[in-house]
Amino acid sequence: MSRRIALSVAAGVVVLGGAGTFALAYAEEQPPALAHSTARFTAPEGDRQGNFTFTTEVTASSGLRSLKVMAWPVDSYLAKMEPTAKEMAGAEPATCEPAGADTVRCTYKTGVTGAETAASPHGAWHVAVLATAKDGTTTLDDKAAAFTVD
Repeated sequence: MSRRIALSVAAGVVVLGGAGTFALAYAEEQPPALAHSTARFTAPEGDRQGNFTFTTEVTASSGLRSLKVMAWPVDSYLAKMEPTAKEMAGAEPATCEPAGADTVRCTYKTGVTGAETAASPHGAWHVAVLATAKDGTTTLDDKAAAFTVD
């Protein structure tokens, strides 16, 4: 009887150990997760330059390698063919600061002139984001946030 118990315990340890290793490997392969994404557009006024700001929090167990940001008008060709990871690779990088154990807070900010605003499509815009973790996993959110250009 004790031999059966010993074999059952040994088999249980092997199964649980294997499941634990699988769970750990699976947890390391999780793509980055985006949360609390916001976009704000402030139009230029008089001599004052406007700006566009996007912020988000990214959680990645292996750490974040990069976060690329691209704003695109809803009434553009991208509405039918949403941005791809390949297109996003050339997008502007955000600046990221630690915000917790595996979390960083990323901000992208750029100035906007009156001429740029006048030449840009007015109306609704989306913000596409490509987050790349240090382990190489990626998350592409082609509609991470929205804003309006009036």
